[in-house]
Amino acid sequence: MASNDQDGQSKPLCDTNLLKEIAKKDLVNALNAVNGAKTLVLDPDLAGPLGLVIEVSLLKQHGVDKMFWLEPGPLTSTSTNIVYLCRPKIKHVKIVADQIKRHAKEAKKHTYTLLLIPRVSTLVSRILEEEGVLGEVTLSAFNLQFIPLAEDVVSLEYDHAFRELWVDGDETVVFDSAQALISLQKLFGHFPQVVGKGNFAQARLSRLANLLTRQSKSSTSGAENVLSSAANVDSLIVLDRKVDLITPLLTQLTYEGLIDELIGIKNSHVELPVSLVNPPAANPASSSSASTSATPIVNVKKDSKKKHHLTTTTDPLYAELRDLNFSSVGRKLNTVARRLDEDYKVKAKPLFFSMTGLMQVLGGLQTEHQSLRLHTGISELILPLTRTEVFNKSLEIQQNLLASYEVSSQVAAIEELIAQGADMQIVVRLLCLASITAGGIKAKTLENLKREILQSYGYEYLPLLLALAQPSLAVLLPNPLPPSIPASTKYPFSLVRKSLRLLLDDNPEALEEVENDIGFVYSGWAPISIRLVQCVAQKGGVISNPAEKEKTSDERSKSSIGKVQAHPIVGWRGFEDIVSAIPGETVAVEAVRRHDDGIGPALTPMSASSPIREQTTTTVVFFLGGCTYTEIAALRWVGRQNKGKLIMRALDDSLHVLTADTLQAEGS
Repeated sequence: MASNDQDGQSKPLCDTNLLKEIAKKDLVNALNAVNGAKTLVLDPDLAGPLGLVIEVSLLKQHGVDKMFWLEPGPLTSTSTNIVYLCRPKIKHVKIVADQIKRHAKEAKKHTYTLLLIPRVSTLVSRILEEEGVLGEVTLSAFNLQFIPLAEDVVSLEYDHAFRELWVDGDETVVFDSAQALISLQKLFGHFPQVVGKGNFAQARLSRLANLLTRQSKSSTSGAENVLSSAANVDSLIVLDRKVDLITPLLTQLTYEGLIDELIGIKNSHVELPVSLVNPPAANPASSSSASTSATPIVNVKKDSKKKHHLTTTTDPLYAELRDLNFSSVGRKLNTVARRLDEDYKVKAKPLFFSMTGLMQVLGGLQTEHQSLRLHTGISELILPLTRTEVFNKSLEIQQNLLASYEVSSQVAAIEELIAQGADMQIVVRLLCLASITAGGIKAKTLENLKREILQSYGYEYLPLLLALAQPSLAVLLPNPLPPSIPASTKYPFSLVRKSLRLLLDDNPEALEEVENDIGFVYSGWAPISIRLVQCVAQKGGVISNPAEKEKTSDERSKSSIGKVQAHPIVGWRGFEDIVSAIPGETVAVEAVRRHDDGIGPALTPMSASSPIREQTTTTVVFFLGGCTYTEIAALRWVGRQNKGKLIMRALDDSLHVLTADTLQAEGS
C-alpha cells in the first residue's frame, strides 16, 4: 500500500506478505502429496515468480532432490517420482508427453505428477490423451495467483498476457485474473464498488460482480471479517492496457523505470556486475574516512553478472530513490552520502570505548554505505546511456509527438534513426507513438518505413508489423484508414490530452507544477491511465494540482506539498463525457453494499450521497495487460496526496513497457 505520508512511515493496511505465505503453503502441500524423494522439472519462465515466494532450501526440505528445466529432449532422473511444474500450454504438455514415452521405450519406471499453474485445463487432458499417456500422469493444480512485488504491488506475473489478449485473442487470463481478484477480496475485504474502463475490463467486471454477489449471500468467516475490517477496501478500479497504449510506448524517466529500460528488471531482479553487488570487504575503521560517493565506475560489458533482488525490505534507500525522476537521483545520493559521513563522525565517537556499541553502530552504517554504493554504481551505469545521441533524440521525438508539433518532421527523424542503426525497439515504439498521437501515418510513408525496418532489422519482424496493424490492436495504422477498419479505432488523442490535462509546461516557471503532479514521471507528461484513476479517486487532481491549492504562502517558500481529504468513490461522475470518448466500455457498479446487519448484494448505480469519512480506506487498481514502473510511481504519488486514501496496485502481466518482445509470437 502506498503510504499517505511523504516520509512513508505509515504502515500499509493490506499485508501483501499474506499472499506469499499462502502460495508457499500451497506449493509445499502439493509437493508433500507426492511421497518420497522427487525430481522437480520446472518451466524456466516460472523460476523468477517462484523465487519470490519460496526458497530452494525449502523445496529440498520437502523431498526435492534434483531440479531440471522443462525443455525438449531426454530427461534422466534417479528418483522414482517426477513432478512437472508449468503453465497449461500446449508446448509444455507435449514435452512432458514426449519424455514419458521415451521412458516407456527405455523400460524406466517412474511416477509422474503434473502440477499446473494456476489450474488444471481440459486442453491438457485432451493432449495427454491424444499422446497416449493420460493414464500415466496424475494431474493436479498449484493455484499460484498474486505475488507481492512490493509492499503495495502484487502481480500474477503472467508473461505475454498483453499479446495473448489483443493479438492471439486468448482470454484465459481474464478468467484467471477474475479468480485472483476474488481470492484477494476474501483476504482483504469485499469490493463495495467496482469501476472499470475497457472492453476486457467490462467482461471481467460483469463476471466479478456476479461472483461477488453470490459470495456475499453466504456468511463470511470470522478470520475474513477481521481482515476485511482492517483493510477497509472501498473500491476496485480495473483498466485495460489498451485504454492507454501511449504510456508504455514512452521512455520511463524514474530511477526504477530507467533501470528497467536500460538494464532490465525481471521479477523484481536485475543483473548487475558482480563487483557492484558483492564489493570487497572494507575495514570498518577506514570506512569513515572513505568518501561514500567515491564509487568506481564498473564496466558493465566486461564484468560478470549476478542477479540482485530490488527490494525495499532490506534496502530502505531504494524506497527513497525508485520513484524519483532520474534528474533528482544524483542530488538525493549526495545528500545521503553527506549524512552518512556525518553519522560516522557523530555516532561512532561517543561509543569509541564501547566495542559492542561501536560495532552495532558501524554495522548499521556499513549496511547503508553498501546500499549507497550499490545505487551510486547503478546510476553510473545508467548515466552514460542517457547521454547518447539516440537516447536524447528519441526523447525529443516523444515530446514533440505528445505536443503534436510538426508530426511529419518527427516521422522523418524516426527514419533517420533507422538509417543510424538505432535499436529496433526504439524505432517501433516511436513509430507506434506517432501513429496513435497523429491518428495514423500517411499510407505511402508508412509502407516505406515498414520496408526499411524489414530490410534493416530482418524479415523475422514481419509478423510483428502485421500484428501492430490488425484491428484488435490498431497501433500502427495508415491515414486515411482503409475501409476494413472502423473510424472509431482512432484514439481521440487531442481531446483526451486537453480534457485530462496531460501535457504540462516544461518551462522553468512551470517546473514546480511538474514536480508536484503525476507528470513528474515523464518530465511533463501525465500518464492517461493514472489520470483515469484520478477521475475516480482524486477528481480535483485532474482539473488542477491539488497540492498547489493546499499550499499556504509560508509553505510555498518551503516547497512543501499539501494534502486534500479523500472523497467518496462515486465512479466516473464529472468525467462521463471524456471517459466515454476513450475507446472501450465504461463500467461503474456497486457490487456489494454494506449494511449495519452485514453485507448485502447490490448491482445498482453508485451514489454520491455517502458522507466523507475520516477513516483511511484502500483503493485497489488492477491493470489488465501489465503496467510500467512510472505508472506505479505516479499511483504512489496520488496515494500520498490524499488524506485517508491508500492505493494498492495489482496486475496480471509482468511490469513492462510495450516492446517488440511483448507482441511477437511465442515460439514452440
